Amino acid sequence: MARYLIQVLVLGTQAIGKAFASALRQEIQASQAAAASRRGVNRSGASDSRTTAENMRLGLSLEEARQILNVSPNAETEEVQKTYDHLFSINDKAKGGSFYIQSKVFRAKERLDEEIKIQQKKPKDSSETSESSSS
Repeated sequence: MARYLIQVLVLGTQAIGKAFASALRQEIQASQAAAASRRGVNRSGASDSRTTAENMRLGLSLEEARQILNVSPNAETEEVQKTYDHLFSINDKAKGGSFYIQSKVFRAKERLDEEIKIQQKKPKDSSETSESSSS
């Protein structure tokens, strides 16, 4: 009887230990992914300092802003504006909406607008660099 009790305890301890180790590994991976996201590391592993600065200034990553407004990565300004207007109006406090969600929608639009400005500056910067090098 004691032998079976000890076996049950050992097997239970092993199962709990494996589950704990697995949960710990998942948490470490999630933590590393979140840290990379905050640093502004893109999928290719490169970091854009302007994007990182905007992430830090607004407290919202580009990916989070796209998720909040439910727009694709290649969304046009008009699509972003249309989605913003809709989400902002349905979350109006006077209509029974949530001020918190409304502010998240506003910050997401602000972040996407900043990214659009950055993207529009990039071609200008590269064309200025190529013009000055050819002179």
